[in-house]
Amino acid sequence: MLISSAYAQAPAGAPPGGDMSFFIMMILMFGVLYFFMIRPQMKRQKETKKMIDDLQKGDEIVTVGGVVGRITKISDAYLTVEVAQNTEMVVQRAAVQLLLPKGTLKSIQ
Repeated sequence: MLISSAYAQAPAGAPPGGDMSFFIMMILMFGVLYFFMIRPQMKRQKETKKMIDDLQKGDEIVTVGGVVGRITKISDAYLTVEVAQNTEMVVQRAAVQLLLPKGTLKSIQ
């Protein structure tokens, strides 16, 4: 006939130690993931939280939206930022992206 019959084959035996090597590989992959992705992200979050908690009146900041200004008032969750002479806006503390060195705004305005 033109079509031959297909017969089931016996399953091949698993290589010795195959389960253990898979387990070790998974542990190594998690370790690499932790040290190259998770740990640096946690460190960056701690630094950002510390910077936001340490904000003071007179600090010069850049917000997430790119607004540059000087802090004039501070409350628990909000900051009042002077962006131009006699122009203030209220932003959330979490919107602060960068703390500028003192005197930076003198060169900008």
